[in-house]
Amino acid sequence: MAKETIKLNISGMTCVNCSNGIEKSVNKLDGLESSKVSFASNEGEFFIDNKLLNKEVLIAKIKKLGYGVEEDLKALEKAKLIDYNKLRNIFSISMALTIVMFYFAFFPIENSQNNQYIMFILATIVQFYAGERFYTLAYKAVSNSNYDMNVLVALGTSAAYFYSVFVVFFPSLFPEELRFLYFDGAAVIISFILLGRLLEERSKAKATDFLKKLMDLAPLNATLICEDGSFKTVLASELKVGDKVLIKTGEKISTDAVISKGSADIDTSMITGESMPVYKTIGDEVIAGTLNTTGVIEVVVLKQSNDTTLSKIIALLSTAQSKKLPISRFADNVANIFVPTVIIISILTFFAWYFIVGNALNAILASISVLVISCPCALGLATPIAIVSSVGKGAQEGILIKNPEILEIIKDIKYAVFDKTGTLTKGIISVKDAVYEEKYLDILASLETKSEHPISKAVVVFAQSKNISLKKEFENIQIIPGLGISAIYENKEILIGSLSFLEKNGINLDSKYLDFYNTSLNNGAGVILASIEKECVAVFALEDSIKDGAKELITDLKAKNITPILLTGDNEITANSVAKELNIDRVYAQVLPDEKYKVIIELQKEAKVMFVGDGINDSPSIKQADIGIALNSGSDITKDAGDIILINNDLKAVSKSINLSIESMKVIKQNLFWAFIYNIGGIPLAAGIFYPIFGVMLTPMYAGIAMSFSSVTVVLNSLRLKFKKI
Repeated sequence: MAKETIKLNISGMTCVNCSNGIEKSVNKLDGLESSKVSFASNEGEFFIDNKLLNKEVLIAKIKKLGYGVEEDLKALEKAKLIDYNKLRNIFSISMALTIVMFYFAFFPIENSQNNQYIMFILATIVQFYAGERFYTLAYKAVSNSNYDMNVLVALGTSAAYFYSVFVVFFPSLFPEELRFLYFDGAAVIISFILLGRLLEERSKAKATDFLKKLMDLAPLNATLICEDGSFKTVLASELKVGDKVLIKTGEKISTDAVISKGSADIDTSMITGESMPVYKTIGDEVIAGTLNTTGVIEVVVLKQSNDTTLSKIIALLSTAQSKKLPISRFADNVANIFVPTVIIISILTFFAWYFIVGNALNAILASISVLVISCPCALGLATPIAIVSSVGKGAQEGILIKNPEILEIIKDIKYAVFDKTGTLTKGIISVKDAVYEEKYLDILASLETKSEHPISKAVVVFAQSKNISLKKEFENIQIIPGLGISAIYENKEILIGSLSFLEKNGINLDSKYLDFYNTSLNNGAGVILASIEKECVAVFALEDSIKDGAKELITDLKAKNITPILLTGDNEITANSVAKELNIDRVYAQVLPDEKYKVIIELQKEAKVMFVGDGINDSPSIKQADIGIALNSGSDITKDAGDIILINNDLKAVSKSINLSIESMKVIKQNLFWAFIYNIGGIPLAAGIFYPIFGVMLTPMYAGIAMSFSSVTVVLNSLRLKFKKI
């Protein structure tokens, strides 16, 4: 048997039930071994026996279900954008017409019959144009033996709408006191549920933008060194293993390679999170997409463009994105029982009144009352209104919630994993402490102004903070990648750089400088030294300082029984130093993006995981984690991958996000409780169970009032979120 895995881009899915429906339908095909369709990423993966089933038949089956199959990512993005814009336009029309309907409901024109006709026309547009998707999705759900919220919406709004239609056109069928219209109620249900769907779709409208941006990071062209020593510009994608490539200062590395000639400082922060450029020389490997900040190097290609570390990051992101969110569909699960029950009760009510009691009018009114009171207005509003309030509250607190669905699982996280550089630390190198001869500081800092290296800038800022003039002029300035800088000042040799750089030039250290050097190094600081005319005159301890609010955040997380973890590409000494200062017990250091990704997966086997980061190297982990939080100061790719963006880069907002999630879920559960309790209490009244005993029967009018009151309760309860202190 010939097995084959087929991956397809599927457009037109509007809810999780769409992906479930596709899976159920295609699984009936002979030759299909397994299927996995993701609503979140619009991707489908099908494992088939191609002797029994081919790709064309599979695609035809999916299209027959009413979905599109796109050839590539660009076509999928275009189709998704069209669907999103269509949904937005439908919602705008629905909401506008609903507002107009309310105007005519509260301020009717003198001719009541014409007023009813206007309401009918507006309601019909909302019901069958804006609400068309609910009928379609309800049909698909029922076809797959799945009674979800769409069935409830279609059933409830139809009951309210058609009852009102009969009142308008066949008023004689109803007693005077029962001629009520519920057009506006049905329209409100449709409009607000569309708003909820719009929020959901917006979070996915640009779900693959970060992939496209990440692909653009790799340089398009490369300078190939030909066998005769000449240079030729070629596409980076055309490079073969063994090719020699020239990388100039300021250029990105074309592909994963090993240096064969020269040396340079390589900015690897994109991949490893290392805050300082890393010195690379002959025999060292360099990674595609990293930046050559100093020097000119020649490299030998180790991997083709589709097998580089950068390509693997892209693959990891794509895999993480396609995972199904572990979100429980509480209302839909209940609806699977509730909807058939309501239909059965309505039918039994009709038969009981018609055949047992012998009252045809009460049979019709009671059965309709059951459907009207079960109209899922409150149930439909329970989650969307709470989400709108929650997202609004988050925005007030500097928390941009891109994917509202994650509000349901933030409260369940057990591990809060943090990147170091730029997340818990400021990502800016500064001089933490120094021992130096004050009379020489102006000379040293003036020389450092000649370099763009982050360490040089830190020394310059340190000197400027002491109001020292930096106007000295030098001769024979040399910047040695990975080592330091040298120059001549008034016939004296000036050296600034690493210990090995000074030792190589025969500089001996006095005990005070050596002791300071060793102490700083053991405390996790980076250290550089300076000498003038063979005599050490300064030692600078460097740090990436802790962000404001970081300590408070870690303390608060521990109080919530959440374990903080530091996950960084930086070296172990620096990582452990930062972890100690923040009181973080678990540390993973010197890890590459794919290793970070694997750590997240391992942690997820134990519990829910939240990841907070800002660099491109963090994006696979952010996407894979149950909750991905990105800082606004981070890269666009990282922000696109995250579920939440901290607009003000305030780490305290992480705690606020958790608190907001807890409050939001409380409100949603309260809403669902009230929505169901009204139905549970109202349906027996509407069915007329208490009529023989107490002479009480809930007519459609009171059913509508109860339905509206439950909706008001839900809305007011949701609005409390806007005033909650988190």
